[in-house]
Amino acid sequence: MARTASYDRNAALETAMNLFWTKGYHATSLKDLEARLQMKPGSIYAAFKSKEALFRATLDRYAARMSAELEALIASSPTPLEALQTHLRSLAVIAPCDRPSTACMLVKSLLEAPQEDELRDFITAHLDRVETLIAAALNDAQRKGTLPATCDTGRLARRVQTYIFGLKVQAQRETDPDRMRDLCHDLADEIGRAAAT
Repeated sequence: MARTASYDRNAALETAMNLFWTKGYHATSLKDLEARLQMKPGSIYAAFKSKEALFRATLDRYAARMSAELEALIASSPTPLEALQTHLRSLAVIAPCDRPSTACMLVKSLLEAPQEDELRDFITAHLDRVETLIAAALNDAQRKGTLPATCDTGRLARRVQTYIFGLKVQAQRETDPDRMRDLCHDLADEIGRAAAT
């Protein structure tokens, strides 16, 4: 008979994701993982192969959740452009709430990954997929006539993604909720004006 895993993989991934999200990949030690996951080193390696493999699995989890939330917002909004503007405005919250950090885990991870490294390429691929999702929404808006035919959707997608990740970084240093809200609304409005030209 096959052995049944003595741990909850989903729970372990969620816990590890929150730990990496808070501390970063390099600052998270095996001892940290042992304590949070309540697993011995041998069990961690048996389940996830290596610290890096576990980290990659948590990045997959984070990116999939982020994409699913954005896709759900796009699907439920009157137009894709309004969905993106709503998302930008939602980033005004500077308290982590139910998250370990307001910063983006992908961006934090990218900043600590060395250049020309496979792990960096892995993170960048996730960021590319987010940009592709935004571009697809903008292309859909263009097909439906809510964006002019002259709009460069690829260029606008890069701008929207830069605003999203930039606002998540800004939320780490901003202490005034009114200033943060104004910034988010300003950028959302700017996207609307850019789309109208």
